[in-house]
Amino acid sequence: MLKLTNGHGSMFPLLLSCLCFLNSFGFVVCGFTSSFIRTQWPAKDIPLDNEVFAVPKGYNAPQQVHITQGDYDGKAVIISWITFEEPGSNKVLYSSVEHQYGHTAEAKVLNYTYFNYKSGYIHHCLVDGLEYNAKYYYKIGLGDITREFWFQTPPKVDPDSSYKFGIIGDLGQTFNSLSTLDHHMKSGGQAVLYVGDLSYADRYQNNDGTRWDSWGRFVERSVAFQAWIWSAGNHEIEYRPDLGEPTPFKAYLHRYATPYMASKSSSPMWYAIRRASAHIIVLSSYSPFVKYTPQWLWLRSELKRVDREETPWLIVIMHSPMYNSNEAHYMEGESMRAVFEKWFVRHRVDLVFAGHVHAYERSYRISNVNYNVTNGDRFPVPDKSAPVYITVGDGGNQEGLAGRFLSTQPEYSAFREASYGHSTLELKNRTHAFYQWNRNDDGVLVPTDSVVFLNQYW
Repeated sequence: MLKLTNGHGSMFPLLLSCLCFLNSFGFVVCGFTSSFIRTQWPAKDIPLDNEVFAVPKGYNAPQQVHITQGDYDGKAVIISWITFEEPGSNKVLYSSVEHQYGHTAEAKVLNYTYFNYKSGYIHHCLVDGLEYNAKYYYKIGLGDITREFWFQTPPKVDPDSSYKFGIIGDLGQTFNSLSTLDHHMKSGGQAVLYVGDLSYADRYQNNDGTRWDSWGRFVERSVAFQAWIWSAGNHEIEYRPDLGEPTPFKAYLHRYATPYMASKSSSPMWYAIRRASAHIIVLSSYSPFVKYTPQWLWLRSELKRVDREETPWLIVIMHSPMYNSNEAHYMEGESMRAVFEKWFVRHRVDLVFAGHVHAYERSYRISNVNYNVTNGDRFPVPDKSAPVYITVGDGGNQEGLAGRFLSTQPEYSAFREASYGHSTLELKNRTHAFYQWNRNDDGVLVPTDSVVFLNQYW
């Protein structure tokens, strides 16, 4: 089930992983801490006059175009964009034939202010009733200033539908971020599971809203053409009562729409979708989730709705990792683990992706559900019904790497490395998936950690 490579052809990690096996479920006695150390490419922002942030030419040209899934089962998209001079056209023209737009959908338009920043006119348009596994072209804008894009809908929801996801977190706007984005776009990933922390606008004076705009233009090259499934991180909170801004997630919620109502959620940051053979659940690490809150009640209900006969792969994404052996943000995910880990084990969640820690780490299938404050069972143990926990908060933002792991690698930790990078997850069929983490080695993609996952439900 497990294969490790280090990008230089060395067989040592592979031999190490073989020695660590106890049985086919991957119960192990040791993990691997990479010795790779980055020496170049500091975490500096790309200058704002760089072409990657270029504003589209023309009066009131649509910019920051992005799409996400717009329904529960993958037959709709939400297309979003921003204009600055005026609202402009709120229509999306679309068709399955290039340049022959026979269908129209209308967007809702909104804007917001944050301290001394005023946003452009934000458009969100639901385009539904689409066919599975089809290519659609769409056009936005008005008069001579229009822009055209395309996207591919996923295959129908089916246990053997193959599909490839990219997984990115904590991206930011640095040259490392650009490397991560370029590598994803060459990976063949058909959609992105984004595990939080987008623009890092809160790192600038007065939470500079123009950094939301530059980030939107930066990622447009990918997200205008394929759905990114959004989750929120701590840098999206932007709680600044000292600036007269006491409403958390203000910019994020205005800019990044999600299909939360399609999964009967009351919060845009807690929702679920089904895509190909995967049932994906998005959680927020920074909103109420203790017992009897709306989010707690919703997740309990959503897990009961999961049909593993139709969507055998059950994936959860969040921002703060439940299991983390890095000194950065150590134990910050413990409150959510204490509340929900037993549910994940009971429902046999396959994979939990998180960000937040600016390094990479993958666990074995382990759980700590037996522990409570009155017994001595306080250590994670191998559990074939438990998820694999993967931290990919290594997109490349200006805060830099989290380079200090705890000196003794826990038994539950399979592989860890303090580098930038991104992951791919290719669902082959109902029983097998191929996962790979790719290091950004000073701009060069190096496949570094590869695993074949066996679905624990089947």
